[in-house]
Amino acid sequence: MARRPDFRIDEILSRDELKEIRDHLTRMGIGVIRQAYHTAHTRCRMVNDRAPSVRSIQELVQTWKALRVAQQTKK
Repeated sequence: MARRPDFRIDEILSRDELKEIRDHLTRMGIGVIRQAYHTAHTRCRMVNDRAPSVRSIQELVQTWKALRVAQQTKK
């Protein structure tokens, strides 16, 4: 039988922490945001059938949103 993932409260980012990450990324250039995205994407890879942490996925989503905004404003 499959085990339930062990989600710890400290692994989940609060709304304030997510806002802080979002604000930090908006001050960065598109090259830095791309690098942050690739780093977050790498952390979200499935390794040995283990799902990535909630925190890693939250960081990936925030960097993806920032990258999308940066690319739209670049046009």
